[in-house]
Amino acid sequence: MLTMRDMSKSFLGNRVLHDVTLDLLPGEVHAIVGENGAGKSTLMKLLSGEHTPDSGRIEIDGVEHAFSHPAQAQAAGVGIIHQELALLPDRTVAQNVLLGREPTRWGLVDRAAMERRTAELLDDLGAVGVGPRTLVRDLSVARQQMVEVAKALAADVRILVMDEPTAALAEHEVAALYDLVRRLTDRGLGILYISHRLREVFALSRRVTVLKDGRRVTTVATAETDMDAVVRAMVGRELTSYYPPRAGAGRAGDPVLDVSGAGNDRLSDMSLTLRAGEILGVAGLQGSGRSALTRALFGAAPFTRGTMTVDGAPLRPRRPRQAIRAGIALVTEDRKTEGLALRQSVRDNALLVTRAVPARRRPPDEEALRGLLERVRLPTHGTGREVRFLSGGNQQKVVIAKWLAARPKVLLFDEPTRGVDVGAKAAIHTLVRELAQEGLAVLLISSELPELIGMSDRVLVMADGRLAGELPAGASEEDIMRLATTDRTVLGRKGGGA
Repeated sequence: MLTMRDMSKSFLGNRVLHDVTLDLLPGEVHAIVGENGAGKSTLMKLLSGEHTPDSGRIEIDGVEHAFSHPAQAQAAGVGIIHQELALLPDRTVAQNVLLGREPTRWGLVDRAAMERRTAELLDDLGAVGVGPRTLVRDLSVARQQMVEVAKALAADVRILVMDEPTAALAEHEVAALYDLVRRLTDRGLGILYISHRLREVFALSRRVTVLKDGRRVTTVATAETDMDAVVRAMVGRELTSYYPPRAGAGRAGDPVLDVSGAGNDRLSDMSLTLRAGEILGVAGLQGSGRSALTRALFGAAPFTRGTMTVDGAPLRPRRPRQAIRAGIALVTEDRKTEGLALRQSVRDNALLVTRAVPARRRPPDEEALRGLLERVRLPTHGTGREVRFLSGGNQQKVVIAKWLAARPKVLLFDEPTRGVDVGAKAAIHTLVRELAQEGLAVLLISSELPELIGMSDRVLVMADGRLAGELPAGASEEDIMRLATTDRTVLGRKGGGA
């Protein structure tokens, strides 16, 4: 149904795509993978009409097209769902789904017909809990994605591009997305699926194309390859292990952070101990209270009861500044809105904390700043470049550098590798392990259970704002999900771990 042949594109004399060829069959999920900067998004923007190619041609059902505007691509049956959803939050689901295609009656928008048509589309997708009159801002990210898909179907899209569709989803929502993708392919839609999560690629796709440095490395049937081979093609080298080895049992030091019987309006009876040199994982479904825990420890949504100590000294921060002065750092889930000043330079972002809370640590000089950026595997020649122009992985490294400049005792990570490529993931995993080995106390939240299992020295599982259990290093995904879906609080003792 689709052939993209010899596609090339340059920006300001810099060639970002080199004669890339790709095709798509009806009812197929064709995955496109590669590190950030490999050319995946540029190729899809050529297909969706956001950019025009320098050379190459696009054929849909054997008919050649030259798109110069997204409306032309959409008219030809091409739709794209970006990682950052493009919906109007203060409009209803129906108003978003039929935006620009509103049915009319006597020259006026027929709201009843619009809501009926939207309900039909949502029902066809199996969208539970999404109504035509619901405001988009009141929906979870997973349900907003349903709205985006319904919007595409309303435009009679036959070729659908999904760009990192699970980047903001919790583990249990990913299964619903899988079901949605299969519903679409059963109807004959062809899906181009971009993802950094190779488990998804192997679970969903019939074929996978690997891009590197703007070139197609290979296209292979998913059933005829494995993750190791795909990773080698993506990064151009062997990755002997997805996660760095643990330092070994008994290496954790003295308690750094201790919480007992703490709670607020989101959390109840939180008791845990985090030791120097330890990576403590926190698992749970979306809404279980994982992020609420980090925000409470950081003073952004404080505990209102219970006790908390840092290095034995009582502390219950009422605001982030107090937590920072006590040596607590938080790498938030959403780096773009909560972690970075996107229109400021790499240098200014790396100095944000030490400038804002000078009592904690004097800002590093230029030589120390270069050393800090090298430490997080970030190129040091572009410190004056605005952060918004960096890849997701390099943006995350800037966030980590910002906190390391303050030399914290406790480092809280909320989804540290969300939306970054496999190479950047490996660099961040190695850095986190090194920091723990140097004595930092690390608390790690991740919706990717293999990451949580591979990185953590032990795992706390949360459910309904409480601790549901504690598991040792190497616990299985089944063990974690069993506790995460329980409706009982089974961890009555303090989660200190012997």
